[in-house]
Amino acid sequence: MTIAIFLGALLGAMALGVPIAFSLLVCGAALMYHLDMFDAQILAQNTIEGANSFPLLAVPFFMLAGEIMNAGGLSRRIVNFAMTLVGHVRGGLGYVGIMAAVIMAALSGSAVADAAALAALLLPMMNRAGYDTARSAGLLASASVIAPVIPPSIAFVVFGVAANVSISKLFMAGIAPGLMLGAALWITWWLLVRQKNIAPSPRASRREVLAALRDATFALVLPAIVVVGLKFGVFTPTEAAVVAAVYALFVSTVVYRELKLKQLYGLFLAAAQTTAVIMFLVAAAMVSAWMITVANLPAELAALLQPLLDQPTLLLVMLMVVTMLVGTAMDMTPTILILTPVFMPLVKAAGIDPVYFGVLFIINNAIGLITPPVGTVLSTVAGVGKVSMDAVTRGVWPFMLAQFVVMFLLVLFPALVTVPARWFYG
Repeated sequence: MTIAIFLGALLGAMALGVPIAFSLLVCGAALMYHLDMFDAQILAQNTIEGANSFPLLAVPFFMLAGEIMNAGGLSRRIVNFAMTLVGHVRGGLGYVGIMAAVIMAALSGSAVADAAALAALLLPMMNRAGYDTARSAGLLASASVIAPVIPPSIAFVVFGVAANVSISKLFMAGIAPGLMLGAALWITWWLLVRQKNIAPSPRASRREVLAALRDATFALVLPAIVVVGLKFGVFTPTEAAVVAAVYALFVSTVVYRELKLKQLYGLFLAAAQTTAVIMFLVAAAMVSAWMITVANLPAELAALLQPLLDQPTLLLVMLMVVTMLVGTAMDMTPTILILTPVFMPLVKAAGIDPVYFGVLFIINNAIGLITPPVGTVLSTVAGVGKVSMDAVTRGVWPFMLAQFVVMFLLVLFPALVTVPARWFYG
């Protein structure tokens, strides 16, 4: 009965068009009524406490770093550097997009920010070179979702807070799987373009490669600073976010001098608006999470899934399928906040490493950003690249399927995540 009330209140409110954050509050209030313990003061107190978290300070700074990166010329220099390396091979611009997405993922942590930058910089070039527009847009969209997996990742921060899991360990554990997602896109693109007769760009000379590398050096140094600093305990993930924002601001204004002081207000405002949405979602979700615990809903769910608790792989497959289905209809942050308090007791009861599960869960949610009908990254690429939503959706399928294959390989072979992770944070 408790599970039915939880799902009925949540899905019913969403079906009526209530924003997700308010739907979460409605869900929490419904559970309170069901347990005969409704108290508006408790509701307000849990909402405030939900956002009162030091690790969540990383969110506004990572958002700000992403905004500055795109406005300050860091993204463009990364694309130019990748262009000199692989732009001359058949389908080279696609490989440029994948390389740039992996590098930019280590700068912003935001799939939407990377999608906007890649679509603006590369999609017009790919159209002029004769690439299929739908396929190109699909590649750039799927490459952008690597951002929530490779550190620094806003999604890992939200999951770490919701699940009470080490954010530093999540960051380190996401590096190898993020690179695997990029490799899967690389192979898929190679298979798709080898039959196409597209004239490649001229090969860059060694002097041009070195010049592009020199121009992009300050942008390329930031990921190393974050990863090395986290691995050796120089700073926490929250402090890493501040370092990233300050570094990006310094490079954009002092070194590259492409960011003017009059632009800062707009960038700070955009980062603050996005942060406000995320923080309100987190605050509202904590009310539901608290009520889920009080109502003993995880225990009821565990009783239903008791046969699977002794078979962790089957349990993981089931949880991944559920997440995939939810991801087709809901954005990443709400999905994380709604499912984490329900899934984590099951994960712990089955003896699954919470960090390992967190990586799989975030990969699944990241791919959900490009699954129709509700795909935030698809909408971003369509809007920025001036391509129809139908075309982007048609072009993304082969790349999305390749990334799902990687995810299920990680489910079947946990060592692909745990072994590299132990090296990074061991």
